[in-house]
Amino acid sequence: MAVSLQQIISESGIAFGTSGARGLVSQFTPQVCAAFTQSFLQEMQRHYPFSALAIAIDNRPSSLAMAQSCAGMAAAMGLKVKYYGILPTPALALQAMADQVPAIMITGSHIPFDRNGLKFYRPDGEISKADELAISQNTTELLASDIAELSIIASEAAERYLQRYLTICPAQCLSGMHIGVYEHSSAGRDLYHHLLSALGARVTRLERTEHFVPIDTEAVSDADQAKARQWAEQYQLDAIFSTDGDGDRPLIADEKGHWLRGDTVGLLTAKALGIEALSVPVNANSAIDLCGSFSKVLRTRIGSPYVIAGMETLLPDFQRVAGFEANGGFLLASALNINSNPLTALPTRDALLPFIAILLLANKQPISELVAALPQRFTASERVQNFSAENSRTLLAAAAAEPLACLQQLGITDKTVQNVDLTDGVRITLSDTSIIHLRASGNAPELRIYTEAGFALQANELAQNLSTRLRYRSDI
Repeated sequence: MAVSLQQIISESGIAFGTSGARGLVSQFTPQVCAAFTQSFLQEMQRHYPFSALAIAIDNRPSSLAMAQSCAGMAAAMGLKVKYYGILPTPALALQAMADQVPAIMITGSHIPFDRNGLKFYRPDGEISKADELAISQNTTELLASDIAELSIIASEAAERYLQRYLTICPAQCLSGMHIGVYEHSSAGRDLYHHLLSALGARVTRLERTEHFVPIDTEAVSDADQAKARQWAEQYQLDAIFSTDGDGDRPLIADEKGHWLRGDTVGLLTAKALGIEALSVPVNANSAIDLCGSFSKVLRTRIGSPYVIAGMETLLPDFQRVAGFEANGGFLLASALNINSNPLTALPTRDALLPFIAILLLANKQPISELVAALPQRFTASERVQNFSAENSRTLLAAAAAEPLACLQQLGITDKTVQNVDLTDGVRITLSDTSIIHLRASGNAPELRIYTEAGFALQANELAQNLSTRLRYRSDI
């Protein structure tokens, strides 16, 4: 019996979130992967001429099998498959844009290893929300396809990615610096030390793992915070660099081993690059507006497609446009000239550009001094796992309708409501200018909690208290 792509995708239980289609590994059957691939490629064929599909994976145990199913469908559609193996997402996007072909990255980013995802790229960059809708609603019948055997082609994508940053950096610009690279299971772990060493840094490679580690740059674990402080002291490091699983979100620590918040990383990067106009999600730190470095700051819903759409609205009016997310992933909308060398636009999240830009901005001064010079607004985040979508909807609806009553239920009884922003979830500014922001995760059954305050301790305590309250209170 013939079955449509729409039916297969709908019945899989997999949905598009803030960045790509994510779900349980058990949901990404060969048929489901083939259906997503066929639908994506058919949508691309409506708009672009191409004869190949680029594919890369992260280090998750399930990623290779998913790639084989995607490649099998591409072959069934008469396309050549360019398989790059384990590669950072931005490196795949950069190569695909250079070749003007679509791409699929097999990655679940930072979510646990029992989940995975598909991230889709048009020949000119990330797919849009309109593209996601078209992929989900394709009523074409599923084509017959096989599981493909994959062989890694030449390492041109990795080399192009590294050369992108070698070109804009002065020779030996990191000479005298000692940098730690926390490798864990990052897709880019075999690349970063080569780049930093080539720029003159002394590099210490830290804690490479043979099992997948779900690093969340928005909610760094207590264990990873302790590791960074220990490494900084033990090795006398000037900075520590790491990423999430697919290398598009940076995790950067200063010389004291303190991990920088992602929106602090984005702000420092934008300042280093001389960006004029920024597109950032609503949950990004308000220091971005307060610092006075940008002609325009546009706030969007959370997720790279929304940030990209925001950048596109800014491009007609500004020459140096970029965006970033609260997770630190930096998106460059405009081609720039850095140290008399061209830096092409890369409108997808990248982890490497922020680290290089911050090191160049620091000019060998302590990174902590760069952070201290920013407006002192501090953010924190927590996540309540196993919080169902239904519970999230109920909570957010109540918070939007009666924000003060919701605050009181959450144990906040000494403050009133100054403002409510419903751009994405419920973001409440309190009478003391502190902020709480509640939002359902688009990738997993989780509730995201973001807070902001004038002191780091206040922001952290507020996030932790809300997390505890929501984790153990069934009546909220």
